[in-house]
Amino acid sequence: MEPITNTKMALLKVENKKGEILEKEIPDGESIAEAAEELGIVFGCHHGKCGVCMVRVLEGEDNLGEKTAPENLLKLPEGCRLCCQAKIIAGEVLVKQNIT
Repeated sequence: MEPITNTKMALLKVENKKGEILEKEIPDGESIAEAAEELGIVFGCHHGKCGVCMVRVLEGEDNLGEKTAPENLLKLPEGCRLCCQAKIIAGEVLVKQNIT
């Protein structure tokens, strides 16, 4: 029998270029980077310097933690976040890359 865990799970959803919604559960409070990359988000430096992993948050922006210093330095457009920096607090978040 597997041990019972009380880890609450959030849900990251990524809308891909075909308009399909892909989903991955993440423990509450964790970075979305690994799940976002698995769901097809393109990354560059993984340190918040290049901006390649910038996404537009389509739903659930309030479910993400505060913007990090690297995100603030890049002066991201309203409603945008860096997947390498963002943490999901709880609930669901829907993002889409290629916002330009």
